Amino acid sequence: MGRLIVRWLLAACALLAVAYLYSGVEVRSFTSALLAAAVIGFFNITLRPVLVILTLPVTVVTLGLFLFVINALLFWAAASVLDGFFVAGFGAALLGSLIYSVLSLLIDQAMRAVFGR
Repeated sequence: MGRLIVRWLLAACALLAVAYLYSGVEVRSFTSALLAAAVIGFFNITLRPVLVILTLPVTVVTLGLFLFVINALLFWAAASVLDGFFVAGFGAALLGSLIYSVLSLLIDQAMRAVFGR
């Protein structure tokens, strides 16, 4: 349980970093970042598998690049349902989700180093 909370807090920090690094994404407060990280995580758990299966032919044809579009749409969708988290448009969602994905990858590596597998 502690690992999940640490991961959630670090994901919120990653969202704040995305907002700092890229002007197309805005996060008003740490509380907004916590809520946004939770909503993005929820969307990734519930909606992403369905979208991946539904768009499998397009994903295969584009050699997996369409997964970036799915990530951007989920990032954008999270911003549309929250008040303190804003994304300027689809292009901003694409770049913001790419930065967030890279930061999440680094967080996962750090979590493995600290907590083990």
